[in-house]
Amino acid sequence: MTVRAPGQRRVAAPWVRTRLRTAPGAAAALALLVAVTAFLAAALPLAVDRYDDAGLRRALDTAGPERTTVSLFASVTDLAAESEGWDGLEAALRPEALRDSHATLLASAGRSLPLDPEQSSHGVRTTEELVVPDPGLSRPDALPPRFSLVAQNGLADHARLRAGRLPEAPGTVTAATRTVEAAVSTETARKLRIEVGSVLHVPGLRDTPLAVRVTGVVDPLAPREAYWSADPLLRSPRLETVPDDPQRSQYWVGALLLAPGAAPAMLGTPGFPERYWRLAPAASGLHGHDLPRLTSAVASLASGPLLRQARTATSPATESDTALDDVLAEHARLRSAIGPLVAVAVFGTGTVAAVVLLMAGGLAADRRRAELALLRARGGSLRGVAGRLLGETAVVAVPAAGLGLAAALRTVGGTRPSHAVAAAAAVALLACAALPLRAVAAHRAVRVHAPREDVASVRPSRRRTVAELTLLALAVGAVVTLRTRGVSDGPEGAGTAGAPGVTGASGDHLVALAPVLVGMIAALVLVRLYPLPLRGLARPAGRLRGVVGPLSLARAGRASGSAVLPLLALLTALTTAAFGGSVLSGVADTRDRAAVLAVGADARVTSPQALPSGLADRVRRVPGVREVTPVGITHYAQPLDGRTTLQLAGVDPAGYAALARHTDLGPFGRDALRATGASGSDALPALASPAVADHYGTRPFAVRLDDGALVTVRIVLVRERTPAVAGQEFLVVDRSGLPAGAARPTSLLVTGDHPDAAELRRVAGSGTQVRVRAEELAGHADSPLRSGAERVYTAAVAAGAGYAVLALLLTLLRAAPERAALLARLRTMGLTRAQGRRLLVLESLPQALLAAVGGILTAWAAIRLLSPGIDLTALALAASSSPAGRATLRTDPVSLLVPALAVVALTVGIAAAQAWWTGRRGSVRELRAGDAR
Repeated sequence: MTVRAPGQRRVAAPWVRTRLRTAPGAAAALALLVAVTAFLAAALPLAVDRYDDAGLRRALDTAGPERTTVSLFASVTDLAAESEGWDGLEAALRPEALRDSHATLLASAGRSLPLDPEQSSHGVRTTEELVVPDPGLSRPDALPPRFSLVAQNGLADHARLRAGRLPEAPGTVTAATRTVEAAVSTETARKLRIEVGSVLHVPGLRDTPLAVRVTGVVDPLAPREAYWSADPLLRSPRLETVPDDPQRSQYWVGALLLAPGAAPAMLGTPGFPERYWRLAPAASGLHGHDLPRLTSAVASLASGPLLRQARTATSPATESDTALDDVLAEHARLRSAIGPLVAVAVFGTGTVAAVVLLMAGGLAADRRRAELALLRARGGSLRGVAGRLLGETAVVAVPAAGLGLAAALRTVGGTRPSHAVAAAAAVALLACAALPLRAVAAHRAVRVHAPREDVASVRPSRRRTVAELTLLALAVGAVVTLRTRGVSDGPEGAGTAGAPGVTGASGDHLVALAPVLVGMIAALVLVRLYPLPLRGLARPAGRLRGVVGPLSLARAGRASGSAVLPLLALLTALTTAAFGGSVLSGVADTRDRAAVLAVGADARVTSPQALPSGLADRVRRVPGVREVTPVGITHYAQPLDGRTTLQLAGVDPAGYAALARHTDLGPFGRDALRATGASGSDALPALASPAVADHYGTRPFAVRLDDGALVTVRIVLVRERTPAVAGQEFLVVDRSGLPAGAARPTSLLVTGDHPDAAELRRVAGSGTQVRVRAEELAGHADSPLRSGAERVYTAAVAAGAGYAVLALLLTLLRAAPERAALLARLRTMGLTRAQGRRLLVLESLPQALLAAVGGILTAWAAIRLLSPGIDLTALALAASSSPAGRATLRTDPVSLLVPALAVVALTVGIAAAQAWWTGRRGSVRELRAGDAR
């Protein structure tokens, strides 16, 4: 007996430190689980923001500065009404006035529309092209070139001098000035034959022309940026066609770059000068999550408050022009179509991860059931027990979540860390609350002995029935909504959020949760139905010989009644994996189909004229080429009944039939198109499109070719598509029955495994076009928004599969001590090791088969139910319309069966490994008296 001295205080061991020292392995496992989950949760919104930003910048880059720059302009006519005489007009065109108003415009946009001051520009230009009749200039059809006079700021900062010097404006230039200096771009000088020192005479308002002396030739430093490309005429002249000219005569149009101080001289020309301000968006400052604010700012600058501010700073008559709103709307439509699909995978994986965290807390609570029951029996309150459990879990989970958050921020990066912090905090909160909540639920009442909780004895309560019916109603509502409305409402909802960091068109979380809700209902239904076959098989199994079968079935019936969470995790993971696999498979199939329809083969060599006779043999020797099919195409064949022109392809029937089978584009028999008579003597068998077949039927009819020759054809086959030609009206015939001129091949359709595109282009030579199926396929994926969404989708499905495996391991670990004790006792009764392995395998099979079969059925049902409302076209293809048609969601057998079979195999493998390991350890430790098993 220990006697405490008077006044000596009782020292209690700290609870948290004691628990961590008692079970360091469990604490480390929990920390690892929380850190990985927090990393994934925090990385998701950062990754979505990253590909969203990249997609927006790619959309602006693809559109080009000509469409994305916001142009403000005020004509000289309106300026004349505001100014007092020529002096006021000239003062308004001088650089100082334009510079001040330009600075005000840059500041007025603010953060809503980030602008690039380096690429934004201002100046004066003539709106009418001025004819310059000077000799020596390039005249394609004996027509003199025309020029625009442009006085734009910052030429010295954006160009490199190739020859001469930059233009200057000495003294004070007025409308009466008759001589100015200018520079031209290198391309303008080369194409229009302009040299340093050339003097171009621009028409004046009166008889005296304006003499423009070219003092320099400049190279643009960044020709594709907004300074030079908002108006491409500054760097590149263009050929224009005379309107309503039957000869289609052409003339050059170029730009003469005046010094900014020379702008008032434009008032002396009939070019109707105007002031302009070009505002270039700063791509580095644009973010996908700011799309609604950005769209609003552009609309305001086009016709709203920002335009009113611009008119105050420039002129009341200032107008705005831009296509940036159309570019943003196109991006918003793509974003709104892709976001909800990603949200489906994110919600599914998030559900599985949450279930795993709850299962980890439940496993810890079950392992400490006796300890917690003793605390309650000794007077511990629920609040006190829950507080201690919360404290010991928080010490592990919170730093682990912080570590995962830091890793995500360092690895992925991003402009909005708040969403990542919120996601990691949610993970930490769930991890901290799982153990206390499970303990409170299990120990509300103080019990000496725990009641049975197996599926054969537990009966669902009324509360559980009401909860299940509520979930069923939610699932039915989500599925009906998705089938009738689809995952996207349209572009008007493009700015709302479908998940943390996942943007969706409608923002309807219920729709994104539809596959999860379907899996949840399936889990609840299967748990209710699971005892029925076990009870039915219990009596027949008792009459079997041997002990392994009846005992395994009896133990399967005594499995834990709290199997809803593991089954929910597995079903949700299997449904998400099958759904995601079907989405990715549908995207890949659609892209491949679109590439095949665009090329017609694995590669295609095309020329406007007949190809050289030996080219086909040279192409056959290119690496990766297996077969070459020559095709002669007449693009404007004319049936004699006056019908519009159609395309006629002459082919070798046998080789072309093999190509059609290879590409699955209208396959047919190799002898179906073979010509039976001499050239031109009989009607040629023809394959026709449905439109041509509906018009001509099966009667013979004559067709005039491009060279005037006539051939008679008779339609014997009808196909919607064919490799050689595309469109709604075409004919395909045996080229041996065509005249010699029409029979010469103009295209080579190449089949093979990855033909060498560079070598094909080298062999084909100039004057030909080479298209490769692999390049067309890559073009559809060459979008940061699409490729980023695919990566996030793939990562979400993979993470869901990993969490499903973890859920399975937690389920088996929960029963591992009890199974080890059972095998030890049975071995003392004579059970062999082989029988022990069979016992554990057969015991685990019912639940594994339940999860696998249920997962297959649930995933199949979810895909069948949701596919009418899901369109994969935006995710799959670069163009909104494609000859491949609408990309729909179809069940992928591999994605449906492989995960389910993996669940069964993993369960059997773990059970066998546990039996083997238990047999090696011996039975003494498992049979110690007093152990609670």
